[in-house]
Amino acid sequence: MSAPVVDIWGSISPEPRAATPPAPEPHEEWPLNGGTAWVYYSPLNRRQLVRPVILSDGFSSGTSELDKLWHGLEENGDFRFISELHATGRDVIILGYNDRTVPIKDNADTAIDCIRRALAERVGRSKLVVGGFSMGGLVTRYALTKMEQDPTLPDHETGIHLSYDSPHHGAWLPVSLQAFVHFAADHWSEEPLVGESLRLFSGLLNSPAAKQMARWYISKADDTPAAAPERVAFLKELEELGSWPRSVRRIAVANGVDTGSGNGVKADATAVRGDGQTLTDTWLKTQAQGDQVVARLQKKSGEPLLVTTSGLPEIDGAPGGLFTLPLPDGSDPGSFGLAGLLMTFLRNTVDKDVIRTSCFIPSVSAVAAGDIADQKALYKPIAPDDSELDAFVCASRNEPHTTMTEELGAWIVNEIVATG
Repeated sequence: MSAPVVDIWGSISPEPRAATPPAPEPHEEWPLNGGTAWVYYSPLNRRQLVRPVILSDGFSSGTSELDKLWHGLEENGDFRFISELHATGRDVIILGYNDRTVPIKDNADTAIDCIRRALAERVGRSKLVVGGFSMGGLVTRYALTKMEQDPTLPDHETGIHLSYDSPHHGAWLPVSLQAFVHFAADHWSEEPLVGESLRLFSGLLNSPAAKQMARWYISKADDTPAAAPERVAFLKELEELGSWPRSVRRIAVANGVDTGSGNGVKADATAVRGDGQTLTDTWLKTQAQGDQVVARLQKKSGEPLLVTTSGLPEIDGAPGGLFTLPLPDGSDPGSFGLAGLLMTFLRNTVDKDVIRTSCFIPSVSAVAAGDIADQKALYKPIAPDDSELDAFVCASRNEPHTTMTEELGAWIVNEIVATG
């Protein structure tokens, strides 16, 4: 049996995931400092860069896979985003990075390099549209903000900044899941089959970019959850730059609802429990308010470790984009389902009633409309005046993070066209 494969965007499975079909050959490929961009000209523009739209990749392991990004935008949802932009005369530039786990500002420098190249290649004076998906929205937000404040950088000449389910106010990965991954990696990182996946996922959790995005982080199973020092420093740097680009129209979409209606995950419920050859009565719970034991972790013949939290909101069930982990067979175990798979690979039996997924990017974070540490803010309807943005739209249901839908994609295209 092959080693399991895991990435934050993709899969964990006993078999390597099927290769993504190649995307259409780009009209141009731009080598950048720290990344690569693929350029797809609109058929209306005769192989000239006239109205550029730069779309940044998000967080995952290693180097961006632009084939996957193209398919995610064009073929894996119910809206052909690239084709629809092309039909309006927009040229699409998809931007990837050599390492998606490095500090956000490092990849922001790559985004700046891409913006400069687009300005140099552009025919005419149409303003750029710049944005991204998930972390890509933060990367480009930082890039544009820096370009406005750094006198050594050119004018970004951008009319719109867009973000697609980006964690402007932080992302959520259950503390119980973080604790289990660290616990398992400490004990079984050299285990055949599952050890590689444990090392990779633990490394992703501990990467600079993940620490900057996560609202609550723990570096080991018995840590107290808090914002990582890397996040505190990043937010301070962003605020010192001005927090947001000021000379652009700021728009965003969320894969969660704006009504305050949660996703149905109950607080303080046992999400997954495993027992068998390597674990004894090990379980993870969904997040509740107040003082809570969120996980019981016990190696066979070892002492139990109780993981506790205090003062966190009921965020697993909050409105927002759902944590996704699609497998090659089409299934999606989600966040807590990942723990169940790891328990199984470690030769344990997992209880059948698994709460598989949870909120990943709360709606209030995606549209910059409230503190995700605030229980009331998480679950109240979002009004336009609540947001730091100029315009936003939320999905009509809580759906998987960064899902490209006609509802959200068409709204973005209409906003771009209306702005000129």
